[in-house]
Amino acid sequence: MPTDSFDLQPNATPTASPIREDILKNPGFGRYFTDHMAHVRWTLDAGWHGREVRPYGPLTLDPAAAVLHYAQEIFEGIKAYRHADGSVWTFRPEKNAERFRRSAHRLALPELSDADFIGSLKALLAQDHAWVPTPKSAADECSLYLRPFMIASEKFLGVRPAHEVDYYVIASPAAAYFKGGVEPVSIWLSSHYNRAAPGGTGFAKCGGNYAASLAAQKEASAHDCGQVAFLDARENKWIEELGGMNLFFVFKDGRIATPRLTDTILEGVTRDSVLTLARDEGLSPEERPISIDEWREGAASGEITEVFACGTAAVITPVGELVTEEGRIRLTAGSDNPIAKRLRTKLLDLQYGRAEDTHGWLTKLV
Repeated sequence: MPTDSFDLQPNATPTASPIREDILKNPGFGRYFTDHMAHVRWTLDAGWHGREVRPYGPLTLDPAAAVLHYAQEIFEGIKAYRHADGSVWTFRPEKNAERFRRSAHRLALPELSDADFIGSLKALLAQDHAWVPTPKSAADECSLYLRPFMIASEKFLGVRPAHEVDYYVIASPAAAYFKGGVEPVSIWLSSHYNRAAPGGTGFAKCGGNYAASLAAQKEASAHDCGQVAFLDARENKWIEELGGMNLFFVFKDGRIATPRLTDTILEGVTRDSVLTLARDEGLSPEERPISIDEWREGAASGEITEVFACGTAAVITPVGELVTEEGRIRLTAGSDNPIAKRLRTKLLDLQYGRAEDTHGWLTKLV
């Protein structure tokens, strides 16, 4: 979808350059937003229409809008990266578009085409490319975080799929998700809460899944942990994922394993990329069930030498320990996480244009 298919309503009062530059020096994560947002509307009669880029600002929703009562909404997370020549690229947007359609199907929302999904990113960046930070060094992981989302906006009270839907993209300059960068994080194991159940919405990227994780995240914070790990809802035995990331385990014989995808696990774009990059590195990635007992026993015996989490926001982050109600699970090998760091560097070098894109994963936005 060419960017000129999106009508432009320029922001009459854009952020002044000195203020924007000051924000980009220390953006944090999800605290500041660019001057514009992309929008496409869908109605039962007309389908997708009204493509536009308009000033960023509050939405007008009727108090009876379906999203407010029945949580019919989905979202995505994707980044824009500034390369050394000043151009701006994104990473595997077609995979995000594909997952967005899967999520839409599960939440009974209309499915958006690749052309509209990627076109909306390009149209927004055509206006707000100055908000994409320029890395000061290879260790600087600054980027522009893009948040496409779709909400049921029809005014009605009744349990059925909405007949009016709005799709938006907003953008927020971002530094590294975890302040420690590649420093290992502590993870809390949730014993009282489950993130998802078979037949539910666990594989979809929808707000309800994240809302369901927040009580467990409060527990994690109370135990000085940065994230929470969830077990399966049926047996409370099998590792699924963190509140917002997938998990990988590295074994001393060179194998890498991640929990096999089910309808309770989100299929992460970074997860899929790590599996491919691991094969490129001569490792042996596996997708299979992994139990909490295997994690505990493998950590104690030295069979498991590294554990790391991955996701768009956090990239690849080593896990230092799993904190449980029974005690702490730490790796006895005292690993410096060489595999996680190697894969992390390989992924970042690709995303920032410092390495050849042999898989065709990069898409130029500006």
